[in-house]
Amino acid sequence: MEPTQLDALATARAVREGDLTATAVAGAHLARSERLSPVVGAFARLTPELALERAAHLDDAVARGGSDAPLLGVPCPVKDLNPVAGVGWEAGSAAMRGTVADVDDDIVGWLAAAGTVMTGKTATPEFGLPCYTEPDGAPPARTPWDLRRSAGGSSGGAAAAVATGLAPIAHGSDGGGSIRIPASACGLVGLKASRGRVSAGRLRVPGAGLATDGVLSRTVADTAVALDVLSGHGVGETYRVPAPRTSFLEATRRDPGRLRVGVLTTPVIAEADVHPACLDAVRATAVTLAGLGHDVDEAPVPFAVDRWQAFGALWSVGAASIPLPPEAEALLRPLTRWLREEGRRTGGVAFADALGAVQRLTVDTALAWDGFDLVLTPTLAQPPAPVGSLRDDDDPAADFAAQTRFTPWTSVYNLTGRPAISLPLHTAVVDGRTLPIGVMLGGRFGEEDTLLAVSAQLEATVGWHHPFLAADPT
Repeated sequence: MEPTQLDALATARAVREGDLTATAVAGAHLARSERLSPVVGAFARLTPELALERAAHLDDAVARGGSDAPLLGVPCPVKDLNPVAGVGWEAGSAAMRGTVADVDDDIVGWLAAAGTVMTGKTATPEFGLPCYTEPDGAPPARTPWDLRRSAGGSSGGAAAAVATGLAPIAHGSDGGGSIRIPASACGLVGLKASRGRVSAGRLRVPGAGLATDGVLSRTVADTAVALDVLSGHGVGETYRVPAPRTSFLEATRRDPGRLRVGVLTTPVIAEADVHPACLDAVRATAVTLAGLGHDVDEAPVPFAVDRWQAFGALWSVGAASIPLPPEAEALLRPLTRWLREEGRRTGGVAFADALGAVQRLTVDTALAWDGFDLVLTPTLAQPPAPVGSLRDDDDPAADFAAQTRFTPWTSVYNLTGRPAISLPLHTAVVDGRTLPIGVMLGGRFGEEDTLLAVSAQLEATVGWHHPFLAADPT
């Protein structure tokens, strides 16, 4: 098999055992990225010199006696929201054009310590704010399943890269669904970990705790080993989460036991139409789970739609808090300007009220869902969205509302801090093209091991394929 068709664990094993060199692996992925990134809009920029220098260093380490790094020689690009010293860092914004980072984000070091090779910075929308990836001055990120459709966002470039064989895993981040949304759109595995599981590091403040880092991958095991790599680094953390009972990779190898699974297809955060394919995906997964011996029952809606508005207040204040000089405002996208204006209009008392409302939502969600080991929903209300269909530069409020209707379940987990994973368990023919349809499983706070165990069980039972590793997207 070509190096670009291997998953992350298989790549690391091949490099460790001498079947491949890290240099050969990096070279193959860089060559494919040079050719296909412009097609799918995966990279904001490639870093071939840095990647090959890093790969040669890893090959020297193997030659000197080997390495036990879990992701030895695995290409893993970094989302362009996170700085890498000496590399361009524009966060999808014209306001940051030409910026070069002078320091690494901590997550860059954690990934490097695990043996990864950064091949570039993946595309993101402006400051990661929308759920589509259409940055100014660059091609939109597209799902390789249908180039007319978006790869989602905000980790859209990362998802496009992994789905097209430009990297076996890619760093992403999730503040309202930004790992799970592109995972669904591109047929990948995408986990949002529990709040506090992955530290924000020393350069960033966790703030309201909506966002967390992670990866996009093609297998549950790759996502699990990445979580092992990224978790447990924090010191004096604002948010803390219980330590796992075993490694997360080990959790994917154990029987999850008999679980109680709640099923919910009613939108939570917005009144939204749900595509039949998304409902079919949940129904089929519920049948599979029942066949595996799990108890499947209906789950309640945890809170009323209007109570979600607390998320909007936190999101807009977060946008307003991005440090930019006054002259940069005119360069921002209409949605970003609107969010920043909304954030500036949110006073201190209103912000405190929003934080309190989120805490009440967290309690109510636990009361509604903690009787279940897992809650099953669609990941998205619709198949991958056509490029440009959610964006409305003339009416940013309508743009934001369209995003909520497209993603009426994902941000529940960001508000409550609970873990959730999108799995590519279904496909459907839409407008003559076969498209991936993700399903989402959410767990209790701190219980990623259960989530990963049943995800691996579903992967082994149902399985999924990645058609654009051996064939180019068209």
